[in-house]
Amino acid sequence: MQNVTEISEDLYYLGGNDRRLALFESAFPVPRGVSYNSYLLKDEKTVLFDTVDLAVSEQFFENLGFALGGKKLDYVVIHHMEPDHSASFSRLIERYPEAQVVTNAKTAKMLENYFGFPSERALLVKEGDTLSAGKRTISFVFAPMVHWPEVMMSYIPEKKLLFSADAFGTFGALGGSVFADEVDFDREFLDDARRYYFNIVGKYGVQVQSVLKKAASLEIRTICPLHGPVWRKDLGYILAKYDLWSRYEPETRGAVVFYASVYGHTQNAAEIVARRLAEQGVPVKTYDVSVTHVSELLSEAFRHSHLVFCSTTYNNGIFISMDAFLRDLSAHNFQKRKYALVENGSWSPQAGNYMQAEIAAWRGMEEVAEKVTVLSSVNEETRAKLLALADALARDLKQN
Repeated sequence: MQNVTEISEDLYYLGGNDRRLALFESAFPVPRGVSYNSYLLKDEKTVLFDTVDLAVSEQFFENLGFALGGKKLDYVVIHHMEPDHSASFSRLIERYPEAQVVTNAKTAKMLENYFGFPSERALLVKEGDTLSAGKRTISFVFAPMVHWPEVMMSYIPEKKLLFSADAFGTFGALGGSVFADEVDFDREFLDDARRYYFNIVGKYGVQVQSVLKKAASLEIRTICPLHGPVWRKDLGYILAKYDLWSRYEPETRGAVVFYASVYGHTQNAAEIVARRLAEQGVPVKTYDVSVTHVSELLSEAFRHSHLVFCSTTYNNGIFISMDAFLRDLSAHNFQKRKYALVENGSWSPQAGNYMQAEIAAWRGMEEVAEKVTVLSSVNEETRAKLLALADALARDLKQN
């Protein structure tokens, strides 16, 4: 049975939710599921904006048929070729062979690669081009590397509405309402939105800033993303988050302690630091990088202003899980934070030097406390050094 929501006059939400998916993109846990969004404009011409993942394609096609109400499908606009949005494309063209595919040259090539769809059958558009649907005009805004090179957005000036592709999206299935203003976004979606951004788009801050500048030239009252709720109120909230995140500025002034421990001694050191920070009135979180998924670790690192990395030495280097975490931060262009290091080792502590070498490649990093070396387990001398490290972090947080 159809489950269509009217977004505004003549515009309909056709998407669906997948709550059984364990790993989004085979990489990111989605315990709250994910939505796949698609939209239909019914003007003198009908325009479909993107398709959906196969997981919700049956619901999507039922929604599309109902929303069309017997009218033919004139256009389908493909903003982003990633299969979670385009996997139903072939089935769509089989059902609606007369529909004109509207996209850009890079996307057309991907349509050919994925589905064997001939590029010459697509109506190719460039930045700033327009398409008339009747009373409404669709203009095209390119957004390369947010987060694939072919990504574009669509803007309907008469509705002051932006179809934003993956931008402003979030993990998490929709609980009923499709609108952000009808849910407690901070409680229900913000952590997922942050994790979604930094893991999927976070590397491309410069490109996101470019798109935000383009968006600033448009009068936007509604944002329709490909994942998560539709924004029709308080757009400044989500735009400000994206501006902050894409400038690599911390969202929270506070500390987060990451540790990798084998037998508990490095954990003990990390928790001594965390306890001292809390006693100094510093907001602090602590994570075991061996049991917390790296997507959450990365999100929390980007969120906080001050970080502590604590690792035991393993095979004369960084412990496996901490090494993987640091490399993931490097891959996502991590930068502009304060930090401190704690290493452990029973005969040749080396983790700190290797962590320092990895961090040295990150832009705008500042070490605010002397590295602490633990030999096997914490004793009174090293405990005092750990407390001094925490105090240095607390002073820096309070002064800046």
